[in-house]
Amino acid sequence: MAHVGKKAFALDLESAEAIALQGLTFLAQERARFLRFLKLTGLEAQDARALAGTPELALAVLEHLAQDESLLLVFAASCAVAPASIGLAISLLRGQGT
Repeated sequence: MAHVGKKAFALDLESAEAIALQGLTFLAQERARFLRFLKLTGLEAQDARALAGTPELALAVLEHLAQDESLLLVFAASCAVAPASIGLAISLLRGQGT
């Protein structure tokens, strides 16, 4: 369980994957955002399609959001996701690969 301010929330692997999917949808909703994601991750659009639903793409999406605070805050606000949950989701998804 994580504590953010006075609120506590739990995050499981399924929730982490759902947040990553929300993140991918958020990025894809705006062409410039999605193109920047592709450029910075080195992915091509067809790679992103092929990797959809994989832990690798989920991590790439969440790490991309976490690296840009303003983007992270816009995502969090638009999807009603606690910004701190991104870091927790990354940790869970990384742990899945070990």
